Amino acid sequence: MMKIGIIGAGSIGLLFSYYLSEKNQVTIYTRSKRQAELINLNGVCLMVDGTTKTVWVEAIPFELWTGSEELTIITVKQYHLPTILPVLNDRIKGWGSLLFLQNGMGHLKWLSELNAQRIYLGSVEHGAARVNEYTVSHNGYGITKSAAYRGNEDYLEWLVSSTPANFPIILEGDYLPILQKKLIVNCIINPLTATFQVPNGTLVSNPYFYQIVISFFEEIVQILNIHNREEQFANVISVCKKTSANHSSMLKDIVAGRETEIDAILGFVLEEAKRKQMQAPLTRNYYNLIKGKEYKEEDFR
Repeated sequence: MMKIGIIGAGSIGLLFSYYLSEKNQVTIYTRSKRQAELINLNGVCLMVDGTTKTVWVEAIPFELWTGSEELTIITVKQYHLPTILPVLNDRIKGWGSLLFLQNGMGHLKWLSELNAQRIYLGSVEHGAARVNEYTVSHNGYGITKSAAYRGNEDYLEWLVSSTPANFPIILEGDYLPILQKKLIVNCIINPLTATFQVPNGTLVSNPYFYQIVISFFEEIVQILNIHNREEQFANVISVCKKTSANHSSMLKDIVAGRETEIDAILGFVLEEAKRKQMQAPLTRNYYNLIKGKEYKEEDFR
C-alpha cells in the first residue's frame, strides 16, 4: 500500500481519490476548509451507471500539505499551478515524487524549477464531472497514460500495478507524445465547442463545422511539427464521436462564467508559433474569441 496525496478536489481529483483508495492510502487536499469538512463527513461519492458508491478518504486543506506522501498527484487546473508550485517546492524537500495531470502543455516550462527527485506527467482520458463538493459523475471510461519527466519510474510503476481494472493507468516511455496527443484534441474540441456552443459531436455531424475542424487541425499540427497526422486526426474525430453528447470543459466554464484553460492550450501553441516564427491566424482567432468570452469589464477598471 502506497501513501498518495491528491492536490485538487475537482472532477479529476475526486475521480482519482475514489479509484486509487481501493489499494492505497489516499489523502485529498482541498482549496477550502469547507470542502474538506464535507468530504470527511460524506466521503467521496462516485456516480456511475445509475448508482452512487462511496469511499472514505481523508480530506485536508491544501495549506496543511507537508509533502510526506510517497506520491503526490496534482489535479488542479493549469492556471492554478503558479500559486501551488512554490508551496510544492518549499515542502517536497527534494526526495518526493509528483505526478501532474493537467490539460495542455503550458506547465512544462515550470517543471525544471522544481526540486522534486521524481516528476511524472500524465494524460487522463476519462469523462468526469463534479456534481457537488464531494461527488463526481464518471461519464466515460478511458485510460490514463503516464511517463517520467525526471527520475526513476518506481513510484509510477507501483501506481500502475495498484489501480483497479476499470481504471487503468499505463506507463509509457516518453511523455511528449502523450501530452501532444491530448493537446491536439483539446486544441480542436474545447475552443470550437465553446465558441459555437455545441456538444462535441456537432463538430463532426455539421459539415460546415467539420470543414473548420480540418483547417484548424492542419494549422495546429504544422505548428507542433506533428508527423503522424492521419493518426492524430482520426483520434480527434474518434473523441468527438465517442463523446458526441458531451459538453466540453471549456464550454462548461464559459457558460458558468469561469476562467478557462485557453492559455494552457492555445496559448501554448501560440508560444510555439512565435518561437518558430510561424503564422497562426486560426489559433490566434479562436484564442481571442475565448478570451473575449471570458472578458469582464470590471477586470480592467
